[in-house]
Amino acid sequence: MELQVLITAFMTLFVIIDPIGLAPLFVALTQGASAQHRRAIGLRAVLIAFGILTLFGLFGDHVLTFVGISMPAFRIAGGLLLFLTALEMLFEKRSKRREEHAQHPEHQPVEDPSVFPLATPLLAGPGAITSMILLIDQAEGVPGVLMMLGVLIAVLAVCLMFFALSNVMERVLGATGINVVTRLMGMLLAALSVQFVADGIKALFFAA
Repeated sequence: MELQVLITAFMTLFVIIDPIGLAPLFVALTQGASAQHRRAIGLRAVLIAFGILTLFGLFGDHVLTFVGISMPAFRIAGGLLLFLTALEMLFEKRSKRREEHAQHPEHQPVEDPSVFPLATPLLAGPGAITSMILLIDQAEGVPGVLMMLGVLIAVLAVCLMFFALSNVMERVLGATGINVVTRLMGMLLAALSVQFVADGIKALFFAA
């Protein structure tokens, strides 16, 4: 598999999962927890998200085939979904919604937010699930699938690192810095989503 494909896959998942944007929310969701408890929550959330995304990545294609949806059609729909996510990032709607997740009264008494809302929907949300299905569908054979899973592991490892450094990063970047980074990632995601749609249209209407 070409290095460029792996880089594109990494950037797609990185932008969708958005470890930088999740870091301050992780602090809010684990407020008052000890450093050891916080590390345990982050690790558990990442492992659960990996299981969810791997499951959908490996078997999502079969589910689509069962219900009569072609991969090119799903690629177009997925690209449109990712484009909407990019618009939300550009106009700060995604950050506001995530802050509501963190500040919702129902979440405050929960001692372990690793399953909800961290693992899902914040880490393994609709956009990440869609991306995994599309990326694994594009992979060539078992080695390609394993490499895509390796990319997923790399992105989730970055998430874990940001969780560990969330307090420091929040102080260094501040609200303005996090906003700037989120908008830059939104622009990148918009371009990637257009590429997904273009590839889907090409496969659907112009396949040899």
